[in-house]
Amino acid sequence: MTDLHTHLRERLLAATTQLGLARDAAEPLVRLDPPKNREHGDVALGAFQLAKLAGKAPPSFASELAAKITPDDVIESATAAGPFVNFKFRRAALARAVLTAIAADAAPYGRSPKNGQVVCIDYSSPNIAKPFHIGHMRSTVIGNALCRIHRHLGTTVHGINHLGDWGMPFAKMMTAYMRWGNEQELHRSPMRYMFDLYKRYGVEVKNNPALDDEAALHFKALESGKDNQERRMWQLLRDESLKAFQGPYSRLGVTFDHVTGESFFEDKMEAAMQRVATAGVLENSDGAQVVWLKELGIKEPCLLRKSDGTTLYHTRDLAAAFWREQQYHPNRILYVVGAEQKLHFDQLKGVLTKMKEEVAAAVEHVPFGLVLSKTEDGKWEKFASRSGNAVFLDEILDEAVAKVRSIIREKNPDLPNADEVAEQIGTSAIVFNDLKNSRIKDVKFDWEQMLNFDGETGPYVQFACARLSSIQRKVGVPVPKPEAVDFALLADAERVLLVMMEFGTAVQRAAEQSEPSIVTGHTIALAGEIHSYLRDHYVVGAEPAVRDARLLLVDCARRLLTTGLWLLGIPAPERM
Repeated sequence: MTDLHTHLRERLLAATTQLGLARDAAEPLVRLDPPKNREHGDVALGAFQLAKLAGKAPPSFASELAAKITPDDVIESATAAGPFVNFKFRRAALARAVLTAIAADAAPYGRSPKNGQVVCIDYSSPNIAKPFHIGHMRSTVIGNALCRIHRHLGTTVHGINHLGDWGMPFAKMMTAYMRWGNEQELHRSPMRYMFDLYKRYGVEVKNNPALDDEAALHFKALESGKDNQERRMWQLLRDESLKAFQGPYSRLGVTFDHVTGESFFEDKMEAAMQRVATAGVLENSDGAQVVWLKELGIKEPCLLRKSDGTTLYHTRDLAAAFWREQQYHPNRILYVVGAEQKLHFDQLKGVLTKMKEEVAAAVEHVPFGLVLSKTEDGKWEKFASRSGNAVFLDEILDEAVAKVRSIIREKNPDLPNADEVAEQIGTSAIVFNDLKNSRIKDVKFDWEQMLNFDGETGPYVQFACARLSSIQRKVGVPVPKPEAVDFALLADAERVLLVMMEFGTAVQRAAEQSEPSIVTGHTIALAGEIHSYLRDHYVVGAEPAVRDARLLLVDCARRLLTTGLWLLGIPAPERM
């Protein structure tokens, strides 16, 4: 089994050595990517950095390098185009290498062996006693996809749900419950009841600002560590929230390695504050304790303790960073949190940097845009709980499933397990819609677009998987072993094969850039290419040798689409 990229890299490194470059210096600069124009070749190398190392102009060095890569059993041609070198593989070698590797579940199509890297991913992290609505889903599905992508690459991953179960937002909820709450109503429908109480607090505080002072006193009592009314109330509301959150998590296929909310760091904050003080960066400001970060270009000071002695998000995030460093020794700590929290994470990283803590280099904010809903007058606005128009995620998922069930009744009324398939397609349509564009962009929540079986959607890719499974059933013979296939018969499938070959690069880039949309884009591209190929190239009824070659192609496309969808947290139904 020959890995095309490995073969080409070895040829390139041998060539750069002949051109006077040290292998160790050249190796990290040999990066192979798909060319912008597929007509130029199958894979391209930008020679900019290699040329700089050689002290030559990039176009000149690219020409010298291309001349050194003579054709062989794998490489058909190497052509310089300005500062780039474009390579083309022999079609039989391309088919053999890609399909043999996919059939064997070999990396990068299957999971890579452990790479020694450790990544902590802090995601989802809803506030307890508040509804899990469509806005919370972004952090949840982006973080879940990143966990899966990194694990696929052989990284040790710690997926962490850092629940918002401490601080003033919770104190306000607790105050509302103490004043107006009813435990029977709480148990009957916990999240909706707590949401109603939270909304009531927001209304009442406008006429009675003293409510905020009352909430602050409750929080101070909670932070005292004593077994008091506040502590018992905190436990009750936390337990009810966690039970309620399991509904959306289960439907989205999301699990966590650790559920360590802000409260977990209650007994670790004092040590974190002492560490900041020992570093000599903590200052007093009107009775509060802060770290100034002006020298890092951050005008706002990082507030770590209020004048009344209570802590804040930053205090707990610092304690969490120290804890994660000690427990997991991560190379990266990814915080999948909305773009509006940029200042918070700039300050967190800034404090750690000013303290000269090594963990500062690991901290990365992974921001994302908003989820927008269309108003009656056609405008797009943010889903938001403060204005009282939050939509519970379970309600959205139910509506999506109902819409898909209606489509199934119309198009395939005899589909076995129709309810299960509707659940898979409906929930996945929402997840796919969230992950298909760059995460920093706002997501427009559009039913018609999301549930379209012909567009760049989850149902479209899932239908490709179901169609490929259907072909395999109709052929009625086992998928042949790669060694039994004449790969020259798949020369007409080059576009499908080239997209397949790009899978490893797509997953690697998605991990490096914390950008699941790169994987989503690959699944859309592969689904499109295999659909196009099968319009003109039949499997059922083809001459046996051709049928077997195409059947292997169909099986590998199904496998790779299933893997791509799995990385996104999306199932691949065999029937639709």
